[in-house]
Amino acid sequence: MPSITAGYLAILALLYAVLALQVIRLRRSNQAAFNDGGNIALRSAIRAHGNFMEYVPIISLMVAMIEMAGTTPLRIHLLMGALLLSRLLHPLGMYAVTNSRLFWICRGGSIVVTIGLLVTCAVNILSRVIAGTMPQ
Repeated sequence: MPSITAGYLAILALLYAVLALQVIRLRRSNQAAFNDGGNIALRSAIRAHGNFMEYVPIISLMVAMIEMAGTTPLRIHLLMGALLLSRLLHPLGMYAVTNSRLFWICRGGSIVVTIGLLVTCAVNILSRVIAGTMPQ
């Protein structure tokens, strides 16, 4: 059982619930049942919510596989901690003024960390599969 990954997933699920509730709140207040109704804040909330769903499942699944393959707990904490950090930064950047310092730090930072995690996890798994060290 990938228990470290599971603990982080529980925290990430709570963050996902907050993002979903923000979309619901903005849809109701802007009377926009579909799309964003031309509201920039709603558009940002929808994208923050969608971006979370686009990256968290695949990265979490790969980290769980890496954890089950016997990687050290510290490495799993670093990978999942980085994922949590990137998912906290991204919505902050989505609400920041475009091209502001906060915008670039949060959105740029979340992009770099997220893509870095995708590549790191994929390479880790592929190297284990090629070496034949991935548990069966």
